[in-house]
Amino acid sequence: MNLLKTDLSSFNNKWYKPGKPFLTRCLWYVINYVFFKSMFPFYGPKRFLLKLFGAKIGKGVIIKPHVSIKFPWHLIIGNHVWIGEGVWIDNLAKVTLQDNTCISQGALLLCGNHNYKRTTFDLIVGEIILEEGAWVGAKTIVCPGVRIGKHSVLTVGSVATTSLEHEWIYQGNPAKKVKPREIKRGI
Repeated sequence: MNLLKTDLSSFNNKWYKPGKPFLTRCLWYVINYVFFKSMFPFYGPKRFLLKLFGAKIGKGVIIKPHVSIKFPWHLIIGNHVWIGEGVWIDNLAKVTLQDNTCISQGALLLCGNHNYKRTTFDLIVGEIILEEGAWVGAKTIVCPGVRIGKHSVLTVGSVATTSLEHEWIYQGNPAKKVKPREIKRGI
């Protein structure tokens, strides 16, 4: 029987540096709340504000209402990326959304976690990359350190705890390969 227990009073993440001064982070929290987490419907001002706070943004990016982005200075978005309503990008580390990626409603991209094996519940962070053409379905979770391969699909409600290979459809918790993704030419 293990006698050690979690002791949150000993938690210390002073090693973690969010990348901007405290006042910049506070200003971003206000901007995020007013323009992103609200019903504000206009894409252009959202792209402008993200760039103003250090994000790299491509052309044709669509960001729906009720989106939350932790730190825009850790965000790289390619061309023609769609971010659906209610998406939470908790980017304690870098998040890269390559060209033509889609994040559907209510998805969570979580760059942070805690080490449950340590009494101090240490913070763990890892980058997330969605490669070209990847689709993260509604109500999915992408965990720290995960790379979603080119043109792969993480289906509704699934959880990616490890990286996903190119051109596959994944489903479940944890996500498993279901079948290859076949893409056909449009109309």
